Amino acid sequence: MQAILGAVLIGLSLGIFGSGGSILTVPVLLYLADMPANLAIASSLVIVAFISLFGGLLSARKKLVSWPHVWLFGIPGMVGAYAGAWGGTAVDPRIQLLVFVVLMAIAAVMMWRGRSNIETPKDVKVVRVILDGLIVGAITGFVGVGGGFLIVPALVLLGGVPMILAIGTSLMIIALKSFVGFAKYYSALTAQGFEFDWTVIAIITVAGIVGSYAGAWIGARLPRQKLQKAFAVFLLIMAVVVLSQSVL
Repeated sequence: MQAILGAVLIGLSLGIFGSGGSILTVPVLLYLADMPANLAIASSLVIVAFISLFGGLLSARKKLVSWPHVWLFGIPGMVGAYAGAWGGTAVDPRIQLLVFVVLMAIAAVMMWRGRSNIETPKDVKVVRVILDGLIVGAITGFVGVGGGFLIVPALVLLGGVPMILAIGTSLMIIALKSFVGFAKYYSALTAQGFEFDWTVIAIITVAGIVGSYAGAWIGARLPRQKLQKAFAVFLLIMAVVVLSQSVL
């Protein structure tokens, strides 16, 4: 039951803010579903992939996805995610969680500052988009986060994507690289004798999707800026919890 409530929170934050929610998936799996760190990171990827794919397809139906940018950013992202997942299987999970804590802090700062003032440039920096895709993909594979809080600004500032298209485009990119990252983890961890809890994965995925609907409804009716700052504080608190409980 606690894991379901955590999954709803993930969906709510995705629905309200368009990103940030997936970074809660690992703590939910660690502390509410009692998964080992390596399985939590791997399972987080497939959960994030399905939730993002669902949201991305809804955006695509509304023609709010820039497909050229999905492939421009997504293909390097998939390569990076595979490499990041490979690296994740070769290190102590505490190192992964330490990187994860740093990312939570970065996400909190970016959520606090907001991104409504990002202006879309006229030119597309193709090389930087590809490099950014590789880097963010590697981060995704290594620590199990979608990275929407990094992808959306990159799409706008480097790819010249209007903000109205950036969120839907980022969701499709997240889905692509998360599936690839999970595939690498799955092959490595099952070879080591680990078993995935598909029931928990399915329940959290469905609850996250339902929560994203509710989040979109809430986000249209409550002050977004105040909600975003409150969520930023919550992310910082969660970063401290993960650091103290699972890293130190």
